Amino acid sequence: MIVRYDHPMFSEAELLTVFRALSNPARRQMLVWLKEPMGFPGQEPGDVEIGVCVTDIQRRAGLGQSTTSQYLAMLRRAGLVVATRRGKWTYYRRDEANIARLLETLGDVF
Repeated sequence: MIVRYDHPMFSEAELLTVFRALSNPARRQMLVWLKEPMGFPGQEPGDVEIGVCVTDIQRRAGLGQSTTSQYLAMLRRAGLVVATRRGKWTYYRRDEANIARLLETLGDVF
């Protein structure tokens, strides 16, 4: 399931997807790191629009390429990050609009 944008609030199923994605400390840390993309070595101001390369995230996390990609894919399915493909490289950035929508849903629910 991929979180949709066509409803103002997250459904119960969408919230479960988000909570599963955030249940892992490494995935939560990746989301925190992506809040400051310029903190990654070699990032240029223009890179912020497309995000941070998976290779750079992997290096910082100290995880294998496959694990890093799987973790980022789970964050993407939860609607927390957006992936952009450039040639053979994939870049990730936070989906701030959807994160704001999530926080609004949580505020309304709890």
